[in-house]
Amino acid sequence: MRSLPLLLGAAAFVLVLLVALPRCARRPAEPLVRASWTLTPGVLNPDVTQATIRSTICVRGWTRTVRPPSDYTSHLKLEQMRAYGLGGSPRDFQEDHLISLELGGHPTDPRNLWPEPYPRAADVDAIENELNDAVCSGRMSLDAAQRKESALKHEKG
Repeated sequence: MRSLPLLLGAAAFVLVLLVALPRCARRPAEPLVRASWTLTPGVLNPDVTQATIRSTICVRGWTRTVRPPSDYTSHLKLEQMRAYGLGGSPRDFQEDHLISLELGGHPTDPRNLWPEPYPRAADVDAIENELNDAVCSGRMSLDAAQRKESALKHEKG
């Protein structure tokens, strides 16, 4: 009779281990990389203003007309990875615009570009599209969207 409680206790312990171990064995989260206020404060494209959004950022495909070539951003990414003190492969990062092209960020100014790690970069792309939609639909001003995007990347990466 005394062995039954001992057996139940051991079974409960094993059950707890089976539940807890997979949580402990998860891959650690990627280190958070935030945009630097000093290295990447963000720079605006002077051609994009609240008055010009209907002929710039709200035109489908407009960002393709201003996006810098990949050889420029690839070279800059390597330089900025060193400046940010980031290791790993360049493939682990997207050279991203702090103020996105969708919100009137400067296409080529290095102060508007930074090495944003994957998978965070893909998540932020969706937010940039949502902010563009808010601006183009009139739900948010261009300035407010730019400030929100800057805060997101400087504070949360």
